[in-house]
Amino acid sequence: MQQNAKIHEALGFDDVLLVPVESNVKPSQVSTKSRLTKTITLNIPLVSAGHDNVTESGMAIAMAHLGGIGIIHNNMPAGKQVEEVRRVKRAEATLVLNPITVSPETSVAEAVDLMTTYKISGIPVVDAAQKVVGIITQRDIRFFEDYAKPVSELMSKEVITAKAGLAHEQAKKLMHEHRIEKLVLVDNDGRCTGLMTVKDIDKLSRFPDASRDKHGRLLVGATVGLGKDAIDRTAAMTDAGLDVVFINMAHAHSREVLGTISHIRQQRSTDVQIVAGNVVTPEAARSVVDAGADAVTVGIGSTSKSASRRIAGVGMPQFKAVLDVVGQCDMMGTPVIVDGGICSSATLAKAIGAGAEAAIIDFAGTDEAPGEVFHYDGGVYKAVNPAAKPQHRAGAVTVNDPFRFDEDVPDLSMPYRGSVEHFVKHLVSGLKTAMAYTGSEDIRDMIERAEFVKK
Repeated sequence: MQQNAKIHEALGFDDVLLVPVESNVKPSQVSTKSRLTKTITLNIPLVSAGHDNVTESGMAIAMAHLGGIGIIHNNMPAGKQVEEVRRVKRAEATLVLNPITVSPETSVAEAVDLMTTYKISGIPVVDAAQKVVGIITQRDIRFFEDYAKPVSELMSKEVITAKAGLAHEQAKKLMHEHRIEKLVLVDNDGRCTGLMTVKDIDKLSRFPDASRDKHGRLLVGATVGLGKDAIDRTAAMTDAGLDVVFINMAHAHSREVLGTISHIRQQRSTDVQIVAGNVVTPEAARSVVDAGADAVTVGIGSTSKSASRRIAGVGMPQFKAVLDVVGQCDMMGTPVIVDGGICSSATLAKAIGAGAEAAIIDFAGTDEAPGEVFHYDGGVYKAVNPAAKPQHRAGAVTVNDPFRFDEDVPDLSMPYRGSVEHFVKHLVSGLKTAMAYTGSEDIRDMIERAEFVKK
């Protein structure tokens, strides 16, 4: 019998509904904490897409604050991508490890440039032996105009320091006692080992559900391509603090993709987690995990608007794809991330119920996404390249449909959609409601309890 003689039924998210059950669970009581990879946990199962009109450091910081994670795109020079990762990791922390420092001979101009680039208000000044000899702050340089002068002429020489390992409460007392905003940490020889700031301590209380690493720094991911460039970028970004690298290709079940995964795993060992895809079959998922992936992304031709469907006639309805891949990955202890087909909080809930533990979302057009807001033909748009006029093609998001998230962005411009926090809260609220309907107290509970019916 010919292989194509038997046609299999495959359902998408729009073809099914979650079944409600008797429940004493309220939306306010559920936990949305979930696995992103084998070792990384998020407080909400949302990932901002690694597209050039969606995620750079600004979006990544916002997503981490909200409990998710942002994936910085790779449509930029390698050095720029490393710098974007470094900006997220330096944005805040319980303790700033290896803080930026300058020497007494550093010019005021260079110090100002560092403060502007990294959005910091002060820099410790160290000598050749890394011993702290002063600190230069924005207060010191305010109204100062001779930027060629060395910082030694302006820096505060009496620096309040403390030994590494200081508890937060003790740090707060010292800062209050001395009316300072930065506390320099030193070792027994007086060498700078870290920095604690009032700003970072405040953010810890403002964003209690933020996604953080063991040092209190915000979690961040980044995409790479294939081959040597991907391996080199991953190494450089991991040295800058990268938590997870995404190898997202249209079709991951290929020798080149598997080889890239394997090389990164061998080179970086457990320094960085690897997410790889996209796949839609158990066989592909098994190959990707065997190559070294710590999580798998699912989605090829998941909706009628997908490029692979329209151009090549290739794809798999996303509900079927998630079920098949989850069945394989569960046996390997590997999380599944849905990539595509999430157009509302309802489809997010169905994806989680089907077994996915996180979802990649396209947040283009929001305040935190790259690009500039501009007006055109009575509408408000945001674009990476404002010179590119909006094109209203099939599948484009419209201003009257603010909660529509398309798998394939038709061009560089998107209707302006406000803060990403608004969209994240909408998606999480709908997911929590679905969890209450199904009597699920947490994500794992929902995956185990969810039942579906075909419409």
